[in-house]
Amino acid sequence: MGTRDRIIEAGLQLFNEKGERAVTTNHIAAHLGISPGNLYYHFRNKQAIIAVLFENYQLRISETLSLPEGRSIEPGDKLRYLTGVFNEIWAYRFMHRDMEHLLEADPALHEEYRAFFRLCLTRIEAIFTALGEAGILSVTKQDCHDLALNTWIIVTSWFSFLKCHLPVQTQTEITQDMLKGGIYQIFCLERPYLTAEHKEEMLALQQSFIPQPDWTLGQ
Repeated sequence: MGTRDRIIEAGLQLFNEKGERAVTTNHIAAHLGISPGNLYYHFRNKQAIIAVLFENYQLRISETLSLPEGRSIEPGDKLRYLTGVFNEIWAYRFMHRDMEHLLEADPALHEEYRAFFRLCLTRIEAIFTALGEAGILSVTKQDCHDLALNTWIIVTSWFSFLKCHLPVQTQTEITQDMLKGGIYQIFCLERPYLTAEHKEEMLALQQSFIPQPDWTLGQ
């Protein structure tokens, strides 16, 4: 692995572990055992590293949200979409812990994020449309748009929701299993639209993601 790739990998690791605000380019260089000058040869500042990480994140999310090729969508695909997206959120969790700060600090990144949102909304809407065409959901075009937007809101705000509701008196950290609790909430959105033919199968997919009140409600 080349130095540039090592810097990207180390940046992601440290941002996730310590939070982006607590990590400087000097921290990344020290973690890798290279000089700051060597790091600056590849990246002019920390924002440039974050920009590359965001590009990687966009690519992985957009690939995850692609419709199946050569076949109709199936109930199991919905679970694949959700677990895939939440896995990527966990892999790049520093972004979702402090998204507002990242976007406020970098106007160019903010514009890129807005374009990313529009792409994701289009792809999520296409997934709901495909679920309707496959007879899994009974939905109108407006339903698909509304479900897509509500799904995006839950996906992108779930980390903040957990952070706000963890007990103040404990040192509990958000885990990947907690994050995946958001999958159940998204399944809940589409429950009223399930067709009789697929309702039992879809509800069964939800069971393992039913959230536990002790961490969801901050008890």
